[in-house]
Amino acid sequence: MRKKITNALSADNLIESLHKACTKIKDNTTNIKPKYNLSNYLMSGFALFNLKYPSLLQFDKDRVDSVEAHNLKALFYIDHIPSDTSLRERLDQLSPDKIRPLFTQLFSLAQRNKVLESYTYLDEGYLVSIDGTGYFSSHDVHCENCCEKNHKDGSKTYYHQMLCSVLVHPERSHVIPFCPEPIQKQDGTNKNDCERNAAKRLLKDLKREHPHLKLVIIEDGLASNAPHIRLLQELEYKYILGAKPDDHKWLFNWVKSAACNEYEYTDDKGCLHQFKYVNDAPLNESNQDVRVNFLEYWETKPHKKIQHFTWVTDILITDDNAMKLMRGGRTRWKVENETIDTLKNQGYEFEHNFGHGDKHLSHVFALLMMLAFMVDELQFIACGLMKLAKETMKGKKRLWRKMRSAFDSYYIMSWSDLLSLLAYGLQKPTLAPDTS
Repeated sequence: MRKKITNALSADNLIESLHKACTKIKDNTTNIKPKYNLSNYLMSGFALFNLKYPSLLQFDKDRVDSVEAHNLKALFYIDHIPSDTSLRERLDQLSPDKIRPLFTQLFSLAQRNKVLESYTYLDEGYLVSIDGTGYFSSHDVHCENCCEKNHKDGSKTYYHQMLCSVLVHPERSHVIPFCPEPIQKQDGTNKNDCERNAAKRLLKDLKREHPHLKLVIIEDGLASNAPHIRLLQELEYKYILGAKPDDHKWLFNWVKSAACNEYEYTDDKGCLHQFKYVNDAPLNESNQDVRVNFLEYWETKPHKKIQHFTWVTDILITDDNAMKLMRGGRTRWKVENETIDTLKNQGYEFEHNFGHGDKHLSHVFALLMMLAFMVDELQFIACGLMKLAKETMKGKKRLWRKMRSAFDSYYIMSWSDLLSLLAYGLQKPTLAPDTS
């Protein structure tokens, strides 16, 4: 019998909630006969990334071990653990859209348990940072959804990318991911996809799945164009978008001749902050009906190089909120450093090819990895036991390594038992549990 966990955002409750959502996904397989229920495949794929396995082959070897097989069933609700071949074949056929409800389930759980309250920053809405990244590239391995780059020598590079979106806060080191959007060839077309088109799909999905969530979208200079801004206005999202002088020469020339507001101050660390802003500026010559507010900022730290940033926003800029808007705009880097970099360099093996498949496997694996990251982030935000385990292990990488070691060595009955072992050094029996 499972131990009752009171923390709603403990691993036990998060993964139980995830499993329940998996059981509700309708199986759309038409050309193969699945050996097990779809939830077994999804939870096995999730376990692969949650436990930070270095490869699917290693996961396949471990699944037949009595200790690991027990723990996979007890901690991940897997009735039947599929082989690596069966897992690849089954998930390759699964449309990535089927996985979207798993993200909304976890986000709703976090929302109901007041996690979002600590991410309140601007009155206009929560900050959501968006950026794209690549996670697969090969000259040989490819699938029907791969984008292609043709080289002068006649060779090709096949690649996959995705657009990530995460809820962020300038003063918080952890993020809350939404479902990423694939940047890949769309059904019925041979044309490469692009980040701009993926952003349209992502934003519309965000609005459909979270219709009442007030958001401020933070993006780089690629997004500060009239069609994209009109889409944000249509979806009733506020925005803070990077704007580079080379891409907005007309706007920057207009600002030079405008009556701008300016002010500066030096903080107690000796850092000089300089602001220049103007409201109700035309975006460019051909879209003068698209009005934006322009913010320019210089940061000069003692004995360091000056940093310079410029943004456009639809939030009215004043002396009182210019600093907050600047800090909000600069949180865009959190989708790179706190999300993409973490996935690539903190044990998740984001760029490793766990299996490419012929249809959807590559992206389905990427989504399951992001789900594992989301479960970890929610625990680091709201689960005291997970925070203590990380502190005791002195960092994430050692935490993941010791977690796998305990998972391989002991019969574990719950995630709270496993994390308690890591946090407090509690002793665990190596004999099989009494199931009589």
